[in-house]
Amino acid sequence: MSLLKRFGRNLAAFTAIAATAGATPASEPKHAAPAMWKVADSDTTIYLFGTIHLLPKGTSWRSPAFDKAAAGSDALVVETLVDEAHPEATISELFKLAISDGLPPLSARVPADKKAALEAAIAKSGIPAAVLDKMETWAAGFMLLSVQFKDLGLDPGSGVETTLRKQFTAGGKPIDQLETNAEQLGFFDKLSEEAQRKFLLGVIEESGELKGQFDGMLSAWKRGDVKSIAQSFNADLDDEAELKDALLVRRNANWARWVRGRLDKPGTVLVAVGAGHLAGDQSVVSVLQKEGVTVTRIQ
Repeated sequence: MSLLKRFGRNLAAFTAIAATAGATPASEPKHAAPAMWKVADSDTTIYLFGTIHLLPKGTSWRSPAFDKAAAGSDALVVETLVDEAHPEATISELFKLAISDGLPPLSARVPADKKAALEAAIAKSGIPAAVLDKMETWAAGFMLLSVQFKDLGLDPGSGVETTLRKQFTAGGKPIDQLETNAEQLGFFDKLSEEAQRKFLLGVIEESGELKGQFDGMLSAWKRGDVKSIAQSFNADLDDEAELKDALLVRRNANWARWVRGRLDKPGTVLVAVGAGHLAGDQSVVSVLQKEGVTVTRIQ
């Protein structure tokens, strides 16, 4: 089960920590048009834009419709805020949750046939095995993510949220978050050990297989193919009720509640979150629609 299919929409918000489906890659669209929606009333407009948090350097994803929405927005809202230049606070939150006494060595937390892959990932990361042994399984997985990001050719500085934060900061516009670092890390910390070990196994998967999966996801996202996004980003979580509830269902419900509440305040806001959160029958968009909120697709 691939790391990207299980966790791709959630992990890369922590690029400053980490290094900062299975769809078949389709031909690249002539003009990128990632999906975007609008929720509005008489004095409030909220744009919902699905992102991929990390991208290969030079990826073209902006469109005239998106640029108009971004330029007209008074504020940006992202999943969580990580200061890539000064990640100390985020790292501190990670280590508050990550370290536990009496843990078995990390190598004892993977099947025998995966030990070599784990050893290779640790060696490539440069993180001492003794440090990882002291960490809970989910946190050790986070620390090893830099290996996968590098192998996939993903550039932390090219992610959608990173680009938007620079744009809004330069324009003197405020940036807010839907979850604190502690809240987002807490979703992983509260997973059962079984689920954490599945996550770790995803982290140490062979990068060759992941590359094909990521290319398919990236192509679907750039085309604004919401059906394919729902399948490639979210479908495999259907077999993992714990992961789906923790990483998708509850968070989407929380964010839909935030959108409804934000309609009570005048202004225009751009909300940029992982594309998987805006696709499928339990997405933020679907939750809002089921609750009677008009959501209009504008790209």
